[in-house]
Amino acid sequence: MILPRTLLLLTMTSESFSIFIGKFRHYPEFISPVWYNFDMKVVTSREMAEIDRLTIEHYGIPSMVLMERAALAVSEHVLELNPENVIVLAGPGNNGGDGVACARILKNKIKDVKIFQLFPDEKLSSDCKNQLDIAKKFGVPVIDGYPGDEEIMQADVIIDAIFGTGLKKAIEGEIAQFIENLNSLKKFVLAVDVPSGISSDTGEVLGVAIRAKITVTFGLPKRGHLLFPGKEYTGKLFIEDIGFPKELTESENLKISTIEKHLACCLIPPRPEYSHKTRYGHVLVIAGSTGKTGAAVMTAKAALRAGSGLVTMAVPAALKVVFQSKVLEEMILPLACTMNTLSRQALPEIMEFINAKANSVAFGPGVGVNEDIEIILKELILNCPCPIVIDADGITVLGKISDVLKQARSEIVLTPHPGELSRLINMAVKDIEKQRVDIAQKVANQLNVVLVLKGVPTVVAEPQGSVYLNTTGNPGMATAGSGDVLTGIIASLIGQGLTPFHASVLGCFIHGLSGDIAAKKKGYHGLIAGDLIENLPEAFIELSQ
Repeated sequence: MILPRTLLLLTMTSESFSIFIGKFRHYPEFISPVWYNFDMKVVTSREMAEIDRLTIEHYGIPSMVLMERAALAVSEHVLELNPENVIVLAGPGNNGGDGVACARILKNKIKDVKIFQLFPDEKLSSDCKNQLDIAKKFGVPVIDGYPGDEEIMQADVIIDAIFGTGLKKAIEGEIAQFIENLNSLKKFVLAVDVPSGISSDTGEVLGVAIRAKITVTFGLPKRGHLLFPGKEYTGKLFIEDIGFPKELTESENLKISTIEKHLACCLIPPRPEYSHKTRYGHVLVIAGSTGKTGAAVMTAKAALRAGSGLVTMAVPAALKVVFQSKVLEEMILPLACTMNTLSRQALPEIMEFINAKANSVAFGPGVGVNEDIEIILKELILNCPCPIVIDADGITVLGKISDVLKQARSEIVLTPHPGELSRLINMAVKDIEKQRVDIAQKVANQLNVVLVLKGVPTVVAEPQGSVYLNTTGNPGMATAGSGDVLTGIIASLIGQGLTPFHASVLGCFIHGLSGDIAAKKKGYHGLIAGDLIENLPEAFIELSQ
């Protein structure tokens, strides 16, 4: 049997994002034993230090060899800029050693290279000191202290090799003043490994930090490159292979990864030629109330555009005419209601529909917040036979009954923004944003859910500890209804057969990709949630190609 190309995408290990095709519930016939690794791990400073240590001690690659490879990688990026005058700002550790070695390599290739040694000899690491001794023998000028404004302004490229991934405390004093002045001069800065002053674990600015145009890092990206404000200071990120063993950089012990395009391609549900609408899932959208009908409609339309065969909207009967006037392809299930929202009296009909027809449920956008909604949600969590995606008002209501999640009959996906998560776990938004990866990982485990923490970047975490950081999206998507669209996409992909975790990973990527496509046409300021829905087909086409 010859399978379509998209089905020969097979996968990795369960910890490093197992996409076993057998998990496509509607397509058990499509199973293959082939495995590929499609994700990029993201590490903390401690994890990177351990990779470095094992490479040196266990695999026998000397630290000076790794430093030389790092310097070669940086020098190649510098040479692409065609500079005549380069300044290296050398710190005391191995990051400084990388910069010094780079200066020595550049000495034979460009007109003017200088090293500014910012720390005295007694504070230098042994490798950094060795590199300085070699650089001096090659005739590279080494100047003690900081460059002045005139020297900075004459430089075409400034290489920041002051502090690397190991920085833990705030930068203060004379060096802080120098960094602030350097930033004010707006020169082209290339950072080695991580911009000095950025926490490689959280992306926080530790006192002050250098704003780089380019950052060249080694082996794997660090969290601080992808989390704000570190991402903003990083500039364009280049990840260079300097010889770390694959067994270390792809280890199952590394739980954080990025969602890359080739990974998203692998997750798109197959679309055999012999098809019918029931094969692609029936999504029940339980949403909408007086004044919030648009949220329900956008969720439903996004589910259809993401590939669902059928979508039904469970809505208050009093608003039936309003909803009917807004939909064409979607179906309406009018239900018992209070004055503004669904009533608990609607529960038997909801459960009857789910048991007979639904493959996934989207609950919450614009549904309202009251005791009746709380009772409906609790019943769904306890007895719904298919996965549920809970968003918006649903998450607010869930705050009162979150203990019930541990008794859930089926898998649950929560898609909060930081404000909604703040109410759910009683933690300040600013504290969530400071450690959004760790918080998402912890909440997913404690509540036994797939957690999609929306923001920059959106974080997808599952109960067993695996976490993915989304790499698509733009500021134009910070608009009303964008989250409703994401809810519809994820529910749709679950209905088409993906596991809730896989559906969340692909859903986030394709949601952001659709936003990126829309932004190219309409810019950031004019982008609205409806544009995301309209551009979903283009996003799927791009991934399919």
